[in-house]
Amino acid sequence: MIRFGVGALAEAPDLLRASGFKNYALLTTERGQEQFPQVAENAYLVAHVPHGPVPEVAAAVRERVNDRPLVALGGGRVIDAAKAIAGADQLRSAAIPTTLSGAEMTPFHRMPEGVEELQHTRPALVLGAPGLMASQPMPDLAASAMNALAHAFEALYTPRSNPVARMAALRSAELIAAGLADAEPDKPSLALGALLAGYASGLAGFAVHHAVCQTIVRMTGSPHAQTNAIMLPHFVRVMELRAREETEAFGVALGAERRRGAAAEAVERLVKKAEAGKLSYYGVEASHLSAVVEAVSARAELQNTPEPPSEGELRGVLERAL
Repeated sequence: MIRFGVGALAEAPDLLRASGFKNYALLTTERGQEQFPQVAENAYLVAHVPHGPVPEVAAAVRERVNDRPLVALGGGRVIDAAKAIAGADQLRSAAIPTTLSGAEMTPFHRMPEGVEELQHTRPALVLGAPGLMASQPMPDLAASAMNALAHAFEALYTPRSNPVARMAALRSAELIAAGLADAEPDKPSLALGALLAGYASGLAGFAVHHAVCQTIVRMTGSPHAQTNAIMLPHFVRVMELRAREETEAFGVALGAERRRGAAAEAVERLVKKAEAGKLSYYGVEASHLSAVVEAVSARAELQNTPEPPSEGELRGVLERAL
């Protein structure tokens, strides 16, 4: 079930109870708990998810959950940790997102450290409040929006893409572009755009962009949203010849002309709002690139890309982003 709108938070306690989330374990952060204290007051226990890779942080709080239903209040790391524990222990989860990550809409996550069998799951209940989903300050909000926009773009061209995913992805792109069009972000547009992007990604899966960005983040510790923002224009250019029609349609959704290069230019204008700069600003060095490329080349998700890039092409993209 998905409840999206300004009244989602007010309805949260009743919706959680009606959906079977009683005596739940709340996974959150200090920021999340401060933003929505009522959901913490109604929880059986509250566990703050630490910073770090999902397998580690999920393992760190897993024992405290003690087989209770899970409610995740936070960004992608918190929601993915809840999904990881739910998959490992056959539990139900609900998500109340506080960023534009889209994790609440997808079945993609890693497992807790020490769990070998992959069991994908997704939240049974999603409560999306625009003001909460888009509550990050600028420019972090714009960086989070670029991660959502990348979900939408990849959903256009993977082998699992379909008319429903494409329609959701293109509408997502329109909303995100509109949400960042003015100096003051349009939070409802950004939140709905991120929700649709996550839905499209959940249907179609992801490809080279997220395979590369996830690997960079894991191997170098660079920030997730900013890494996605930096890399997105580069991968739009990578796809111009591989998926010309899809890339041009993406550009049109962003308000660009239907011509080669226009989509990447439109994305670059949006990325400027994120003020992300270069990968090197976040500790990524030339010495990291060989290991990143090797790890990406071994990932199955790379095969979701038409004509998967060679190691040489991937390295060239990373060098330009450095």
